Amino acid sequence: MARALRKNPLRLWERLYLVAHLLTIDTAQLILNAITCVSLAILRGVPIRHYFRVAYNRYALGCLSPREIQHMSPSTATIYRIWIASTRAASQARINSGHATPDDQYILDYLHRHEEVLSDGESSILWVGDRRRAHKFVLFFHGGGFIAPMQDGHLEWCLRSYIQAGRLHDQHVAVAVLQYTLAPEARYPVQLSQAADALAYLLKLGVRPRDLVIGGDSAGANLAAQVMSHLLHPHADARKIALPLEERIAGVFAVSPWVSARTDDQSMADNALIDMLSPVIMEKAVQELFGNHNKYNAEKKRGQGWAMPADVDTGAWYKGLGKFVEKVYVTLGTQEVFRDQSIVFAEGIRKTNPDIDVVLEEAYDEAHDFILLEGKQKEDGNATRRMRKWIEGVFW
Repeated sequence: MARALRKNPLRLWERLYLVAHLLTIDTAQLILNAITCVSLAILRGVPIRHYFRVAYNRYALGCLSPREIQHMSPSTATIYRIWIASTRAASQARINSGHATPDDQYILDYLHRHEEVLSDGESSILWVGDRRRAHKFVLFFHGGGFIAPMQDGHLEWCLRSYIQAGRLHDQHVAVAVLQYTLAPEARYPVQLSQAADALAYLLKLGVRPRDLVIGGDSAGANLAAQVMSHLLHPHADARKIALPLEERIAGVFAVSPWVSARTDDQSMADNALIDMLSPVIMEKAVQELFGNHNKYNAEKKRGQGWAMPADVDTGAWYKGLGKFVEKVYVTLGTQEVFRDQSIVFAEGIRKTNPDIDVVLEEAYDEAHDFILLEGKQKEDGNATRRMRKWIEGVFW
């Protein structure tokens, strides 16, 4: 069974301070965030429903420290166990009541809790779908700025975009969700090492690259970008990955990718008040991920883009990636602070890799990571349907 990664809990006085803080200053900040985000959404002519959730996420990421966020949130493994149990229970209840959907029996047959600890003894794979009967696979990295655990919306997204796509094509898809160690307990490049271990483990199980897609959202998309970099330029601190000769990974997706440590581009200024992220929030996240910045700064100076590929010459860094990856899907929202860096990332890959099918998709109505917000609402929204369409094109 996977360990629920949580160390260094809050002391009693820290817990008391957190409660007092939540009841006073932070309540006012939450209200202000909601008014600002929703007002800007109205002015820009976009639907406001998800912007209430945007305001809450902005409050949590902006007002709470990483340790406070981790104290208030169940671990990734705990979220996974709760979601598996509740999803199966809901399907069984609908079957018992005579109101079953086409997916309910499929969920009971193929959705079971299955956890596997990786070689470092810390990270683990949490399976969504039955890997022993699967034809296609997704290696999934959750977002959260490397400081927050997975949300149940991530798992709902995987179910609706990947598992259900397989059912529609009479094939089983299994999603390997990586539980990686969060910052500040572990900093770059620990998460890359754990992601490389996860990929190596899937290959050892016999998963063929042509039957595999890799990706994630936000920080998870950053981790997918790190893995692509590692395939092309093996990092000394991570396990080297050897793909079968002349076989490429079917696809890599990056939802609202965090691929630059900069906070001074135009989209940061344009969307600082409407998105769930802001320059201040991202400066804090950069500090938590890199600590003293020595390793990141040294790599950046040498033009090496493992950590933040949009901070170097992205095209030059990824030149030759087509040897390892067949398709890349980058999706972003016009209203998000990562808009500009996401475009630089996608266009850089496209510029020097004519043998990769790069799809860059921008949705005007969306801010950061709307597919996750749709998952939280258990809905097949636009972002979820677009992702399902893309993976159908990759696999079938």
